[in-house]
Formats: sequence, structure tokens, C-alpha cells
Amino acid sequence: MKTTIDLSGMDLSGKDFSFKNLSNVNLSGSNLSRANLSNAILSRANMSNVNLTGANLSGANLSEVNLTGAIIINTDLSNTNLTNANLTNINKGASIINIEGI
Repeated sequence: MKTTIDLSGMDLSGKDFSFKNLSNVNLSGSNLSRANLSNAILSRANMSNVNLTGANLSGANLSEVNLTGAIIINTDLSNTNLTNANLTNINKGASIINIEGI
């Protein structure tokens, strides 16, 4: 499916995207540090090289997401759905627990 919104390279740090539908959005290279993405729908989004340091993705749907090269240090991924997500070369500096789909 085609990406519909291009937010690549944007500074979205600290923003609240909880419960939002961001399916197919291009977020590549964006700064989402400390952002609230809890319970958001991000299926098939391009999140390559995104900075998710300190972000909250608890309960989010990241199925089929491209997370290549993403930084997920101190990121809350509890109960996150990562079914068929691309996790190649992610930088994970903290323990990840309760992840669904991997």
C-alpha cells in the first residue's frame, strides 16, 4: 500500500500521537524522541532511521513497519504488535518486554 503522508525528517519530539491512525505514513529519519504513540496504529509505516528514544509505544500496532536503523533506547514497547516488522540494524539500548508478534 502506498504511503499517504510524508513526515520524513521532521522534529516530532514530545508530540502526542496516542490513539492516532498513522498507517502508511512516511516517518523516516524523523525525531520522535519522548513522543507518545501509545495505542497508535502505525501499520505499514516507514519508520526507518527514526529516533524513538524515550518514546511511549505501549499497545501500538507496528505490524509490517519498517524500523530499519531505528533508535529505540529507553522506549516503552510493552504490548506492542511488531508482526512482520523489519527490525534490521535497530539500536536498542534498553530491555524490551511484552512485545507481540516477533
